[in-house]
Amino acid sequence: MLKKLFILVLIGIIVLLPGCNHYFDEGKIQRVGMLVETSIHDQSWGKKGYKGLLAIRDEFDVDVYFKEGVKTEQDVINAVDELVQKGVNLIFGHSSTYGKYFVDISESYPDVQFVYFNGGYYAENVTSLNFNANAMGYFSGMVAGRMTKTNHVGIVAAYEWQPEVEGFYEGVKYQNPDAEVHVDYVNDWNDEKNALDSYEKMYNEDVDVVYPAGDAFSAQMIKQASNDGIYAIGYVSDQSQIDEHAVLTSTVQHVDMLYELIAEKFNNGKLAGEILTFDLQDDVITLGKFSPEVPEEFQEKVEEDIENYKETGLLPNEQG
Repeated sequence: MLKKLFILVLIGIIVLLPGCNHYFDEGKIQRVGMLVETSIHDQSWGKKGYKGLLAIRDEFDVDVYFKEGVKTEQDVINAVDELVQKGVNLIFGHSSTYGKYFVDISESYPDVQFVYFNGGYYAENVTSLNFNANAMGYFSGMVAGRMTKTNHVGIVAAYEWQPEVEGFYEGVKYQNPDAEVHVDYVNDWNDEKNALDSYEKMYNEDVDVVYPAGDAFSAQMIKQASNDGIYAIGYVSDQSQIDEHAVLTSTVQHVDMLYELIAEKFNNGKLAGEILTFDLQDDVITLGKFSPEVPEEFQEKVEEDIENYKETGLLPNEQG
């Protein structure tokens, strides 16, 4: 009798085990998880990811989980194992860091779909989401080129590979060929100290419009620019609430909307392991609110140029 009871209990455990193929309904969301390197309470990137996670919870009526401070491969292995044991079958890695880690472990979790941002790694159940940030940088660069009075514009970015940096540079030079563009990289999304040191150096070189292209330091740099009486371009979020006059516009990435879009594709069985790229045409990238300092006729010109880009895929310097 005891032996029979033991066998029945064992069968029950196997059936309920989250990692078992029978547990997951393939192509349907069961539960959703998110991994972040730092915190969901940062000023922009992490906060938007968390907002997207909550939107999935509400839209699909599923449990969601997040894990903060997940940085190393071992951290990822531990976090993924914990999430899968909870029945999670859609996991977002909120950074480019997670691409290789996800690919390395993906075969061990064939019923789990892994999604991460800004990378070239993919597998059968690993998808990379990329923003075509060159264009958003370009149009905000046009605004900076139009509004500089000293003809000195600055970019303080996290990494050299960020496409918005090149786009911003090209937009400034298209709008104002006489402008000098100062560029510095801190090689870290979160290095506020070195970012502000770079800002101070640029400010002393007569930069009067700065683009802080880094998650953790953009808000603080905009506040400093406001205190110094110069202009700034917001990053990732519409940061006009910091100072509606100082923030000329923002390069906004609607990460939260992208979370919902990807969850819907997965739930409909249409999310395959691949590299996906999103642009202004997909409405997950926009410019933020214009400062009242920007002349209305120029605001209209930029908006027209954006609409032309959506239709043709060509930036102003590529047309005619």
